Amino acid sequence: MRNNCATVAAILPALNEASTVTSVVEQLAKRATVIVVDDGSTDGTAQKARQAGAIVIIHPFNKGYDAALASGIHYAQKLGFVYAVTLDADGQHEPDRIDHFVASLENGSDIVIGVRDRQQRFAEYVFASVSRRLWRIDDPLCGMKGYRLDRFRNAGPFDQYKSIGTRYAIIAGRSRFIIRQIPVSVRPRIDAPRFASGWLGNFVILKAMLLGLFLARSVRA
Repeated sequence: MRNNCATVAAILPALNEASTVTSVVEQLAKRATVIVVDDGSTDGTAQKARQAGAIVIIHPFNKGYDAALASGIHYAQKLGFVYAVTLDADGQHEPDRIDHFVASLENGSDIVIGVRDRQQRFAEYVFASVSRRLWRIDDPLCGMKGYRLDRFRNAGPFDQYKSIGTRYAIIAGRSRFIIRQIPVSVRPRIDAPRFASGWLGNFVILKAMLLGLFLARSVRA
């Protein structure tokens, strides 16, 4: 295990994750500088994250997953980090997998994308099938991704539209960036999922896919 705190930011969007954020931050803090984006939590998430050693950005009200990721990415760029890895604050992603993402970035990858061992919704399979065919990306919706930040400085804002964290991945595929993919295990959540479920969840995913298909046609970085 290497300490990459000077070059790597681990970005965690968090909404009411007080029960898990301490453990996740403590494990990541050995490997990276942790930036937690508290997206309007009401359960003390920000306080626990700060006590565990994270830098905490607070949204005074819930702005959504993409906006939280965008705040974290922008802050990491502002502070001059070379790499950023995004992952969930709920403990679903194994924190020690960040070592593999960082190693791949250090070895020349522009973006590293996690490939989950399972997908939960019909729309996720559809999005993955389209993404695999068009952009060589097997799991665009995986929340664990690594970025070489300077490669995306000309890509525009992370949250140009509600892409569920896929916009930079699509740009990378369109621009023929060096993309590597790493298998990740996803632990089940103990409580209710933060993302929409049922037909609404499938609608949100398919909408993000269609926006990506339409808006990515002319986008390069």
